[in-house]
Amino acid sequence: MEYAYGIISSNAATSLQLQHFMQEHDAFYCVSVDPTAGEGMKNLLKFKPDVVFVDLDGQAAECFRMWGELAQYLEALPAGVALASTNSYAYDALKSQFFDYWILPLEEFEIRKTLLKLQKRLPRPEVPTTICLQSYKDYQYLNTRDILYLQADNNATDFVLADGRRVSAYKTLKSFEGQLPPNFVRIHQSYILNCDYVSRIHYGKNRCTLRGGRTELPFSRGYRKNVDALKELLTQKAYLGHS
Repeated sequence: MEYAYGIISSNAATSLQLQHFMQEHDAFYCVSVDPTAGEGMKNLLKFKPDVVFVDLDGQAAECFRMWGELAQYLEALPAGVALASTNSYAYDALKSQFFDYWILPLEEFEIRKTLLKLQKRLPRPEVPTTICLQSYKDYQYLNTRDILYLQADNNATDFVLADGRRVSAYKTLKSFEGQLPPNFVRIHQSYILNCDYVSRIHYGKNRCTLRGGRTELPFSRGYRKNVDALKELLTQKAYLGHS
């Protein structure tokens, strides 16, 4: 799940530093950076980000006025994080229902804590568990939980299922990449696999083994970052032993 954020700050150095820190958190992506509350208002209404970082230094009154106006146009306010060099505006930020208040200069630990709290609070839309494969007047519905992996076959794609079936769709592998739940990862020009079925990652052989041990899929250098992220995810969920 990804969350959009915007920045309003008259201090270019603060904006750059915040963007630099945010690059460490893949779940968040920037949609706007504005120097004034007036310009920020336009982009908040345009992009409707989930989170807004508001630097109050030098334009606190304008920022609080803008924040109050947002409620007239948006069904729900974004999560606001106020920034200031002192705690002078903390009470006003609390009254305006800001989510958090940071004292400048920015501290990475405080950013990390706030973002973790935000991810618990922000809504997570339901991820569809069914994918529809359409060919002329033929519609096939597959539960994504049953898919082991997808394999490219020229301009078609084979869906290999846990029950042994292989279902073909007349679209390229790339066309399905953005339609699948986040537990599906591209590891090769020809393969997308379901992380939930991975039992082994062998870097020496450049292979991912699926549960049961009978299926091994190669991964390529171009998708090494995806495999590294998959390894980190699986390791975090597992008890770590050494042999």
